[in-house]
Amino acid sequence: MSGETLPGAKRDAEERIVLHVDMDCFYASCERLKEPELEGKPVVVGMGYEPGEGHGAVATASYEAREHGVGSAQPITGALDALPRSEDVELDDDGEPADPEIPAVGYYRSVDMEFYKEVSAQVKEILHDCADVVREVSIDEAYLDVTERTGWETVSSGDRTLAEGYARHVKQRIDREVGVTASVGVGPNMSVAKVASDHDKPDGLVVVRPDEVRAFLDPLDIEEVHGVGPVTAHELREMDIDTAGDLAAADPRALGDRFGERGRELYRRARGDDDRAVTPTGLPKSLSRESAFTEPTSETEAAREKVRTLAADVAERARSRGALYRTIGIKVVQPPFEVNTRAKSLPGPVDDPELVESVALELLTEFADARVRKLGVRVSNLDFDDSDQASLDGWEQADDDAVGEVTASSTPSDSTSDDSVGDDSAKGNPSKGDSAKGNVATADPTTDDAQSGPMLSDWAENRARSTRRKDADAVEDQPESTDGQASLTEFE
Repeated sequence: MSGETLPGAKRDAEERIVLHVDMDCFYASCERLKEPELEGKPVVVGMGYEPGEGHGAVATASYEAREHGVGSAQPITGALDALPRSEDVELDDDGEPADPEIPAVGYYRSVDMEFYKEVSAQVKEILHDCADVVREVSIDEAYLDVTERTGWETVSSGDRTLAEGYARHVKQRIDREVGVTASVGVGPNMSVAKVASDHDKPDGLVVVRPDEVRAFLDPLDIEEVHGVGPVTAHELREMDIDTAGDLAAADPRALGDRFGERGRELYRRARGDDDRAVTPTGLPKSLSRESAFTEPTSETEAAREKVRTLAADVAERARSRGALYRTIGIKVVQPPFEVNTRAKSLPGPVDDPELVESVALELLTEFADARVRKLGVRVSNLDFDDSDQASLDGWEQADDDAVGEVTASSTPSDSTSDDSVGDDSAKGNPSKGDSAKGNVATADPTTDDAQSGPMLSDWAENRARSTRRKDADAVEDQPESTDGQASLTEFE
């Protein structure tokens, strides 16, 4: 964990400790990284949307936008009816609508998936640094098994557990190092942790101790049980099962007769029983470190010194994980948030801290005297093979065409996983910032709002089909829901 050891952390925990980390309104938060002046304003991110146009559908809406009736999967035309676009309305000196009959305006932005992946990669690197086992389930959420990092014991005051302090540490690192907020649920298994992370959005931290699981779950609405979608919830209500407690007290044989094995699984989930292990979805494809200046600076030596420190840290992280790397790169963020990345490919995988520093400094020379607000160093194309490491002797004399340099204004981040870990279809609750219950129907391609063309129509149909499939499939085969955020897999 990069040399960090939290006070009181224990290594021999008897009970599992699982964290579910779910980024709040992730796409909107990323847009605020690019435009800090959007903080606190209603932000709507649209897929298939172009500035000034009315086509497309809402990918995600900030909590401020949700207060005005904007939700994920909603056609942009409907969102504009509920929340007019800022550039279409006359504003006063304070940026508020001059017309008192217009309560608020929205700030609409197009999806920038490459940037979102870049930010997601930064978050995921922190998660891998904070846990021995990480299961990434989407661009903005993951499960962490931190059993060996902390414990269920309470601190001296008797009110808080060590696990809560550790989860708060993870949240604070994400906020401090990346600049986006996360809600974290802590529980003795995956399904309890998932429900906990959804319970107090945004920026929530909910801890459910092993002896508190039933007391926490029983009062919850049936749709909050991990794995219950709208269709299943309707059928359960027909059986007079309205809460998790009702489901936990139901006859498992009757549930099996009605829903098959899935019914018995949901019964176990409602009782807090979930013996699934947190299994990793793959090794990271890159490791990086970033650091911001207190104020943007154009001092070349200050930038070089920061890059030296970052390079040493990244090289040490790679070595501690037994990772070789084939590419060394830097990230330079210039005001207000112009992201530049540069990278150099090597002839083969290496482990050489001095090379990381020298290549990073070489790439930095392109930005000599430029105003910089943030710097980063990354090693990528990782190789975790246990074979002998490559020797670097003579590499500096390698043929020019054996060492290629890649430059780009922005570089796609590492791939993120969207595999299934047993959640239901999207559920919406604007007050809690959940997902999009009821909003899928508003994207009906047969309505006038779908005249934006094949992209919206195909997306809406895929979304609806996915919702029906997810509610019907077995719990283990269903993808995780997101924080009111439509999946953009179709557009990648």
